[in-house]
Amino acid sequence: MSRKKHPSFRSVLATEGIARVAGAHDALGAVLAQEAGFQAVWSSSFEVSAARCLPDASILTATEYLEAASHMQKALQIPVVADCDTGYGGNMNVAHTVREFEDAGITAICIEDKLFPKMNSFVGEGQDLLDTEQFAKKVSTAKNAQSTDDFFVIARTEALIAGLGVDEALARCHAYADAGADAVLVHSKQKTKGQVLDFLAAWQGRLPVVVVPTTYPDWHIDDATAAGVSVVIYANQGLRATVSSLRDTFRSIYLNGETTALEDTIASVGDIFALQRLTDWQKLDA
Repeated sequence: MSRKKHPSFRSVLATEGIARVAGAHDALGAVLAQEAGFQAVWSSSFEVSAARCLPDASILTATEYLEAASHMQKALQIPVVADCDTGYGGNMNVAHTVREFEDAGITAICIEDKLFPKMNSFVGEGQDLLDTEQFAKKVSTAKNAQSTDDFFVIARTEALIAGLGVDEALARCHAYADAGADAVLVHSKQKTKGQVLDFLAAWQGRLPVVVVPTTYPDWHIDDATAAGVSVVIYANQGLRATVSSLRDTFRSIYLNGETTALEDTIASVGDIFALQRLTDWQKLDA
């Protein structure tokens, strides 16, 4: 059974015109994203929390998020980018986070400039942000804690989510770049991409820019590339599709009293065996 080492996220970004990243919360979803052609998987704190039927509000611990990301990475030949929220606390927590995730084979993490405990970006009308200088210190702490040059730290600003505007998002991202960030993630929940386009026009390509077009889904990958985006994260569509599919499937079974109507549209048991790499495992026991 092949256990080939996966490429780092840094190397993926260096070889792709734009990296497309799919959100997941477990190894099966991550493998399906890889199968579809995505260059990396986003270990989404929203998805991992939702899989436990818990809010994305710093309820789960760093250990639980690390376990989820680690399970994904072990199953993949592409890198995981771990959504590490605020770094799970202060600067020392950030340093510990970097060391633990790096030791687990994760080559990229993202930390955001909200206060701990955080609340999901799409909840309510505002977010409380950490002072720019304090978050820049978190970024420099993360970079100083890493043990290899390959490790990649994405600094995410929630300035647009908090209603502080593009100028504040730019000022924060420049400060995070000065602190050593490898890329910046600019997050917006507006229905259009206008704010993000304004940011990109003024950013002038200082560092790679990551976007998460959850609320402006009509931005084609080619247009995002032309605008200067380096990474697009489709952070939660997989989870949302799973909920819809399971809800419809279970309702059909219950109402019909049998599964004949579903059999042509759901995966076969053999398909699941293939995803489990059952044949490879059986060879080890031959």
